Amino acid sequence: MTQIKARPVICGHLGAMWKPIQNAPFGRDLELAVLDEDGEHALVFPCQRVGEGWKNVATGARVDIRPTHWRDWAMEKTLNEDDGLRPGR
Repeated sequence: MTQIKARPVICGHLGAMWKPIQNAPFGRDLELAVLDEDGEHALVFPCQRVGEGWKNVATGARVDIRPTHWRDWAMEKTLNEDDGLRPGR
């Protein structure tokens, strides 16, 4: 199993702020929520939906995940969080 950096998602927010994954657009930077044995988590890096699945926007690498929900990636997350994700990296 591949480890993916993620943070917990508060379940109550899924209905109001998050959209079902079936409606995820192609070619846009998205924040994805995934479900694993520890519960729901939001990925800490932006992803884009592509024909064969999902890719990490920062690296261009394919990400092997099965997200449950999505929302638009907020640019200020990338600029304010010291997690190594910066535009152009």
